[in-house]
Amino acid sequence: MSPELISIFALVACFALATTMSVNMGVLAFAAAFAVGKLAGGLSDDDIFAGFPGDIFVVLVGVTYLFAIARANGTTDWLVHWAVRLVGGRLAVIPWVMFGVGAVLTAIGAVSPAACAIVAPIALNLAARHGINPLLMGAMVVHGAQAGGFSPISVYGVIVNGVVADNKLPGSPLVLFLGSFAANLLIAAVVFVVLGGMRLARSQPVAPDQEESAEFMRLTRDRVLTLLGLVSLVVCTLVFELDAGLVAMTVAVVLTVMSPKAAANAPAEVTWPTVLLICGVLTYVGVLKEMGTIDYVGHAVAGVGLPLLAAVLLCYIGGIVSAFASSVGLMGALIPLAVPFLETGAIGAVGMVTALAVSATLVDVSPFSTNGAIVLANAKGVDREVFFRRLLVYGAAVAAAGPAVAWLIFVVPGLG
Repeated sequence: MSPELISIFALVACFALATTMSVNMGVLAFAAAFAVGKLAGGLSDDDIFAGFPGDIFVVLVGVTYLFAIARANGTTDWLVHWAVRLVGGRLAVIPWVMFGVGAVLTAIGAVSPAACAIVAPIALNLAARHGINPLLMGAMVVHGAQAGGFSPISVYGVIVNGVVADNKLPGSPLVLFLGSFAANLLIAAVVFVVLGGMRLARSQPVAPDQEESAEFMRLTRDRVLTLLGLVSLVVCTLVFELDAGLVAMTVAVVLTVMSPKAAANAPAEVTWPTVLLICGVLTYVGVLKEMGTIDYVGHAVAGVGLPLLAAVLLCYIGGIVSAFASSVGLMGALIPLAVPFLETGAIGAVGMVTALAVSATLVDVSPFSTNGAIVLANAKGVDREVFFRRLLVYGAAVAAAGPAVAWLIFVVPGLG
């Protein structure tokens, strides 16, 4: 059996064990990365460690640490209170506000994980406080961030349009942006209806308790400092394009020094099992890349003689692999793989590129993607294992349906 097939079967075995036994899949994935990488792939220790997602580790720890401090000193309650007041207490509007904020942030240049790191903690605190389905709120945050993610001035948009230009393919930045926006908006609307949004629409506006309002409206010294820290997080990530995790960690350290009592329990509130889970799985995905498994599968699909069949298979590879890896990095690899049959003219390049972009980003609500991991880490008032499985099922449903829908809408008509 080839090393590539061994690595695929090992991944399936990890999923099976994690599903049937009470074992953190991150632990299984770390062990598999070592065993498969060494025995089947002949990789060195450095090659295996190269797949460890240090950036995601820092984002998860930094953001949850920062917002643990914000919860302890009442800042998140203050933000939640004002968010409800601004929408007149209409709970059904809140998920759409989160969707819109995420879309605006990414459209003007924020990377999707940075936007989710800013919006998700506040959104999920709102969900916990007002009985909104956390899966609904998390999905709205992620799909909002992805909706604006392919604007011509966004990070995703610039990268994909650059790959298209480098491969001398016809491109349309506007179609890419609007296609992704429409796809995410459509899914958000379906999610809103299916996960209880209509019930929220029929509910009475929330009237704040007067004594509670007085407490939440009061700006203490710690709350002011925390709000300044959150503003710094937004400015540093959006304007200066600094890493969201490193900035969040730095802000958290400053707040800890300024108010050590309020931050005393913050490290314990970091969701370490989630961090272990995500980092273990992504380390194994790094081993798959080092062994050439992803390229092996991609080239096998690209060699299919029927262009439309190859197109839908590439869309599915984009959706499934992106659930465990970098969406942008994956698109940078998938688009060149599609070049041979795009050059024949049998399939429109603009439609194919748009379908690949949509397929590779719709699934970012998966708990193994950065955005989904941020949502999982910030969920409040839920059994985290149960919520993890709900995110996983939702991500799997999107991965199953999203690529096919993108293929039907953007590829089959020969858009381009």
